[in-house]
Amino acid sequence: METPRLVVGAAMRALPPSPPTPQFRRRRLPHPRGGAHFLPFARAARPALLTRCSYSSKGNSNSRGKPRRESSGTVRLDGEESSDQGTNLANDQRKGDIRELFSQAQRNILYLNKQRLLAMEELKKLQDENELLLQEIEVLEKEVHGVFSLFRKPLHVVHICSELDPIVSCGSLSTYVAGVSCAVQGKGNLVEVILPKYTSINTDGIHGLRKAEAEYESYFGGIWHKNRIWTGTSSGVGLILIEPTQLSYFNRDMLHGYPDDFERFSYFSRASLDYIVKSGKQPDILHIHNWETAIVAPLFWDIFAHQGLENTRVLLTCQDLDSQCLEEPNRLEMCGLDPRKLHRADRLQDPNETHLVNILKGGIVYSNKVVLMSSIHSRDVLTRGLGHGLEATLTAHKEKILIASHGLDGELWDPSKDIYLPRRYSANDIEGKSICREALKRRLGFHSGSSIIVGCICDGYSDIHNLKEAIHVALRRSAQVIFMEKLGSVMNSTVRALKEEFINLDDSIAFIEEYDETLAHLIYAGSDIILCSSFEDPSLQIAMKAIKYGCAPVQINFPNDESRQFEGNDCRNRVMSKYIISTYGALSLLQALDSFKNDPSLWDQRMKDGMVKGLAWDAECYDLHWEAYSFIRKL
Repeated sequence: METPRLVVGAAMRALPPSPPTPQFRRRRLPHPRGGAHFLPFARAARPALLTRCSYSSKGNSNSRGKPRRESSGTVRLDGEESSDQGTNLANDQRKGDIRELFSQAQRNILYLNKQRLLAMEELKKLQDENELLLQEIEVLEKEVHGVFSLFRKPLHVVHICSELDPIVSCGSLSTYVAGVSCAVQGKGNLVEVILPKYTSINTDGIHGLRKAEAEYESYFGGIWHKNRIWTGTSSGVGLILIEPTQLSYFNRDMLHGYPDDFERFSYFSRASLDYIVKSGKQPDILHIHNWETAIVAPLFWDIFAHQGLENTRVLLTCQDLDSQCLEEPNRLEMCGLDPRKLHRADRLQDPNETHLVNILKGGIVYSNKVVLMSSIHSRDVLTRGLGHGLEATLTAHKEKILIASHGLDGELWDPSKDIYLPRRYSANDIEGKSICREALKRRLGFHSGSSIIVGCICDGYSDIHNLKEAIHVALRRSAQVIFMEKLGSVMNSTVRALKEEFINLDDSIAFIEEYDETLAHLIYAGSDIILCSSFEDPSLQIAMKAIKYGCAPVQINFPNDESRQFEGNDCRNRVMSKYIISTYGALSLLQALDSFKNDPSLWDQRMKDGMVKGLAWDAECYDLHWEAYSFIRKL
């Protein structure tokens, strides 16, 4: 009978599967002595902790023994101590495992916290980078929007005019057209200028001048006339010059001032519109100027608006309302207009001469917008008191009238960029002005020294008596005086009279009878004072050039007090006008000479302050014209 066994501790665990039994040759083994057969190669069980009960020594050894009683009345087993030890070992092992797991968990938590902090830092960095990226995108979007606002819908503007600086010039219109054209084209628009091809035209101011191979015809006086077309550019602006082949309207010395001026410029106006239609151009804006091309407006709406120009609109600019043209109604038939239709409803009838038509009035009535150029007057003043007979017409069309003052060509008239000067200068580097003063004196034969120089570019509007008085004042203060003719090859009687008056003072006064562009720049740069006919000049070009070149503009013809008032001023570009009038409006030549001599530091500071003022066309002047162009294109 087998001895009973107790299994404790590890013996209670599941036994692992037995390994496969190796294959051996069968061999007879001797039987062991005693009980059951023993197979040494039988499956071996995992060793177990086996215990036996303790038996009493009394009685037969073959009989079953009884368990021994302890004093506590319990049965004592021999394997109890071993069981406690196994349990303790297991507990210790479990505690060690738990401590190891706890330590590992702590390390994992610390690692995760560290990774979390790193992730938060990385997230904050990404958020900051994202914020910067969004800001950069916003800036780029604004820039792109600004670019597309310029180039998305560019305007095509065609000027039809009688002057353009420096091609042909005799007044403020030429500088106005040049300034506005360059400013508008500089913003990404297409600008072209149509001019008559005068005999006296300055071809040096035209780049790439060439004659077109084809000729075209225009209607006038009941028949069709052939015209040659010349093309080129001036300051990047496209030029079209119209030359009649059968008529000599523009083969003359002067631009205008002839008895047939109406015929000359009405022919040119009609020929310009015929050219636009036959060339296939479809401009957004036809910009016409003064009475010379004001007839374009009624011509356009009566004849040409239905010839592929349905989307074209008309803007009229008037430099001076005092300059008008009155004609008999039947004279309109020369360029194809029906005088009965246009004369109806007081469209062209002159307010004072009711039997005549007023060409400028027709331009005001038939244009979509009208820009009146004035440096000091408001719209109310011009429409109520200075309309020169057109007050009623201006009042009736008040909603489409704008007031603008001139700007200055910032590329051509800037001493820091001027290519005509021996030494360029600016308010921050004024040394070049002294060099220009000495160069001017050498060229005119003046004696060197510290004498003040008074320059004058005669525009034909100065009173001869005031000019003579100014010369006497300047000479008494030991100044050197320069007079140059502005009207080019046409001799002005004012300069001739002055030259005869002061013929014996060649060492202190110089007269230049023909306009010289290079010398004009040097006069502004080398002079200390520039004489102006009046600050009522609508363009203020002479005064603005003087200030830009560090000179003091001084009026010859002082206006009355009413013209200096700015009440009701609705002009946007008044900053420069107000500065000129407030600073120099009451300054006489004598006061200017004394100020230059007695307080040179204050004089120099005042000149520098003026030089940094914004005078270019691409400021307020451009904004007003762009607003007008954009408005009428939507009509």
